[in-house]
Amino acid sequence: MTYEVLLYYLFSPIENPQQFCDEHKEFLKELDVLGRVYVSSEGLNGTVAGTPEQMETYREYVRSLPGFAEIEFKTDRCDTLPFPKLTCKVREEIVALHVDGLDPAEGGRHLQPCEWRNVMESGEEYVMIDVRNNYESEVGHFEGAVRPDVRNFYDFPQWLDEADIPKDKKVLMYCTGGIRCEKFSVLMKQKGWEDVNQLHGGILNYAKEEGGEHFRGKCFVFDDRLVVPVNPSDLGPVAHCSITGKPADTYLNCANMECNKLFICSEEGARQMEGCCSEACMESEYRRPFDEEDSFRPFRKWYNYFGEEFKERETGYSG
Repeated sequence: MTYEVLLYYLFSPIENPQQFCDEHKEFLKELDVLGRVYVSSEGLNGTVAGTPEQMETYREYVRSLPGFAEIEFKTDRCDTLPFPKLTCKVREEIVALHVDGLDPAEGGRHLQPCEWRNVMESGEEYVMIDVRNNYESEVGHFEGAVRPDVRNFYDFPQWLDEADIPKDKKVLMYCTGGIRCEKFSVLMKQKGWEDVNQLHGGILNYAKEEGGEHFRGKCFVFDDRLVVPVNPSDLGPVAHCSITGKPADTYLNCANMECNKLFICSEEGARQMEGCCSEACMESEYRRPFDEEDSFRPFRKWYNYFGEEFKERETGYSG
């Protein structure tokens, strides 16, 4: 059976986020779909999955809500449902940068995928920033992109202050679906950069419209798939196994439940370390039994062992 995955966001004021969230969650439960949805006073951000019929019903529902008629949905297909459950909750921000006073309407210019590709191929000088966490950009990125070594989106303001990017440079930025660029582009403009441009719809939209040209590796996604292809002509791994050093783009959670580190590991490395990221973790009394057949379904497994706070911290971004 083929399922659809929707990725979406819109910054549109919500007067009563808790009521909006409660009603939204009830609709999702009745529709019987899975995924993660975050609601705040600044808008809506989510990724959900179900049958094509369920997803069409959901799109119609969201567009019927006041202020959300123009929301855009990025659609992908997969053979299995990539979420173990439904989460719908209120948050302070739909994507957490922890900087007050950022109005997405004051952000950078949105470049359509064809415009983005034209700039890359024009020979024009620019600085391209990958506005994603380090473990995301490690498995795939655009050619020539600056890839900040940060673990969380809210670490980007400090990184920017220390990055020494000339303010007279043309800036291109991208993320998975576009939402992180909406805020980071505003921050850059507030700090003095003027020619700030963001990839409209992010990597996933670019893959659909331009075939992923100039993108190397795969795109990290926050669901059970973990990585998805972007450029059909460049599917080889750009990252390396943490254990063997060989090319790999498969993520595992360390079998030591006290560690649970997300790390890149090949099948050979997983067998060698029995699903652990280090020899110390192999000695842990909290180590899950190694199941070679199931070991490459990490997100399904760690959802069974950790609480909501941990899971939200680790997978708190849909875009």
